[in-house]
Amino acid sequence: MSLVQLIDFPPLGDDRGSLVALEANKSIPFDIKRVYYIFGTEQGVARGFHAHKELKQVAVCVTGRCRMVLDDGKHREEVWLDSPTKGILIEDMIWREMHDFSEDCVLLVLASEYYDESDYIRDYDQFLECSR
Repeated sequence: MSLVQLIDFPPLGDDRGSLVALEANKSIPFDIKRVYYIFGTEQGVARGFHAHKELKQVAVCVTGRCRMVLDDGKHREEVWLDSPTKGILIEDMIWREMHDFSEDCVLLVLASEYYDESDYIRDYDQFLECSR
């Protein structure tokens, strides 16, 4: 099974422009409890470097691009997010890293749970122990 689970978001619109609608339990496969976005990331800075015990996320670059690295402790895969009509589902217990942010990147993240620091695993060796 691939760690990279892309989700296509069909654009809606007309001659005035495009729109993408994201709906809980439809285009997003869970209830959305938190939404945040990452922007203004300096060149050469990587983000993430953690996993979540329970939380699931969908990430989409609404503008610009970044490279996502996903790791389940056995396999490591990379994918570029570079379209506002494509998202990536990140399941629980997946180590995630975000690299190579374009200057104009805005990475939107939809989360299945509210923020809870105790849900984070921020040490890779600890993640490997938990993922066995």
